[in-house]
Amino acid sequence: MTDAPPPIREIRINPIVPTESVLVATARGMRPREAEERVARDTRNQVDTCPFCRGNEARTPPSLRTYPEVGPWDIRIVENLYPVLGDDRPQSNLAFGLQQVIDGYGRHEVVIDHPHHGISVHEMSPGHLAQLFRLVQTRMGELYAADPRLSYVLLFKNFGRAAGASIAHTHSQLIAMPVVPENLHNELHHSRAYFLRHSQCVFCSLIDEALTFEATIYDRQSGAVRRRIDVGQYLVERGERFVAIKPFASRFEWEVHILPLEHQADFLQTPSEALADFAAVLKRTMARLDWVIGGAQYNYFLHSQPRSNAFWDHATSFHWHLEICPRTSIPTGFELGSGLFVSTLSPEDAAARLRAVMLD
Repeated sequence: MTDAPPPIREIRINPIVPTESVLVATARGMRPREAEERVARDTRNQVDTCPFCRGNEARTPPSLRTYPEVGPWDIRIVENLYPVLGDDRPQSNLAFGLQQVIDGYGRHEVVIDHPHHGISVHEMSPGHLAQLFRLVQTRMGELYAADPRLSYVLLFKNFGRAAGASIAHTHSQLIAMPVVPENLHNELHHSRAYFLRHSQCVFCSLIDEALTFEATIYDRQSGAVRRRIDVGQYLVERGERFVAIKPFASRFEWEVHILPLEHQADFLQTPSEALADFAAVLKRTMARLDWVIGGAQYNYFLHSQPRSNAFWDHATSFHWHLEICPRTSIPTGFELGSGLFVSTLSPEDAAARLRAVMLD
């Protein structure tokens, strides 16, 4: 019988956004608490009252894009009936004193991922997932081309009420906005600063470390091993062109990022054939997460180089990626008050448990 690893209590600095920190406190995971709620999945293929199910197209706005273009659709993009941004009431920007207002123009669209109501991402075929992201890529390009005022188009998916989902049918969303979101802005700013210092993309450096770096760190006084970093310790899944990595400073206990192995800043420039490998890595990553924390509620979102003129020179320093953030806990007052994320599971242990899943 091996001894249990000593508890970890350390503040980890996000290597991409150094102003963001995560407190890893594994002993906190031993405290008494109620069992985490699992999402009761609706696995039905068809629901007569669901506006997103095939055959109920009259319950939504007309299609903006479908695949295939003729015959029964497999993927469908429509306007959101309750948009957070819109282009129906253009107004001028306002400023009075220190208060500034930017008109909330933009677009908000729903991507109906699949005709089957209750299918999960890991149950979709790689070919379907590849086509889904190809269609999203096409639509994002159309939104940018239609309005030069738009700085960023965000793709995101919510699954589960705790993650913000209001309809059970599998779907994603696209929001085109006149500003660059703050979290992406921070990634762009700090990755640019890293590039200017080291002439290297920080995301590429992290991928290189995950695939090639190993080290043992000893306590200076006792000589005891403080940490051992193994090659592939943060690796969750790898394809020919994409890799799924557990962040060293994970904000969420089961957070995983998917990145292209070769440097690429703009998702819209990813070749169509490469998205087949991206789809395979995404499917296998989601299958691992489902096996380990089945029923978890989650968000995923895509960060890519904006089309804003302010970031034209970030192509060499930024690296597009998909962030998958399972919601297995609710932020506490400490997290909200301090801005410091708290994780009771070490990223190393989480990555090991995800890798251990035997997939077909």
